Amino acid sequence: MEKEITNQLKDKYSKIGQNLDTHLEGLLYSKPMNYWDYIQTDALLNLQIQRTELPDEMVFIMYHQINELLFKMILWEIDQVAKKENLTVDFFSEKLMRVSRYFDMLSSSFTIMQDGMEIEQYNKFRNTLAPASGFQSAQYRKIEFASTELINLIDNRFRETIDRNTPYEHAFDHLYWQAAGKDYKTGKKSYLLTVFEERYKDEFLRFAAFYNTHNLWTKFKELPQEAREDKKLIDAMRHYDYTVNIKWVMAHYNAANHYLNIGGETAEATGGSDWTKYMHPKYQRRIFFPELWSEKELREWGTNV
Repeated sequence: MEKEITNQLKDKYSKIGQNLDTHLEGLLYSKPMNYWDYIQTDALLNLQIQRTELPDEMVFIMYHQINELLFKMILWEIDQVAKKENLTVDFFSEKLMRVSRYFDMLSSSFTIMQDGMEIEQYNKFRNTLAPASGFQSAQYRKIEFASTELINLIDNRFRETIDRNTPYEHAFDHLYWQAAGKDYKTGKKSYLLTVFEERYKDEFLRFAAFYNTHNLWTKFKELPQEAREDKKLIDAMRHYDYTVNIKWVMAHYNAANHYLNIGGETAEATGGSDWTKYMHPKYQRRIFFPELWSEKELREWGTNV
């Protein structure tokens, strides 16, 4: 057994032009692995920096950091589908269900936000966050780009009339989430949207250029007809679409409503958006895989929640 492992190691390192003895000697001086070094616990637990002295702000910070870690896990799974050669139904379905479970976790976790912070505390520390907003999660925007074709992310008001061969830059200016910070009559953009684009627009355009032909919806349509009719895969696609674009969005909407709709008066979001319309799926009309839904389901999207 030892000889077999040694031969395998020799083969492994010889393929990259390395001497096995050098690496074995290095093991003499390396430290044993432990949990806190592997997980980088100290670094992770020092990333929570409050702007106020209100205790529940810490809940808010940690919750959003956990979200970003889950978004990274989701992108990690989608990337494997995007770059997989000879994609199979089983592989595709498994990755989709993994991603859906992450979003199921995100959806159910909103009770931490909705029931886990005092309203009075939240409405005090939130004012120190302006004009920052969860809208500015770059990873979430990448998940959208990686999930479907760009046309399905265009603002519903322009989706039918926009030129499908329009340059990415023009399409970008008509994405549904632009409505949270842009006056389409004047073209004026809010500070929230302006700084977000300054930070990420070039990165988004590069990302979208790749995923416009490697997104989940395109990868599905490239499968053989038999695979595209597989019930397990279709169910996984529909589950993902519903989970992200209705279930998770509504959980977010309800949490916002809990804190920002007090006594019948709706407070403005920290980024300045009309969140009651921007966030609700019946206004967004964002559907990743439209051809997998019936006309009735499409017509009633987000209305029965």
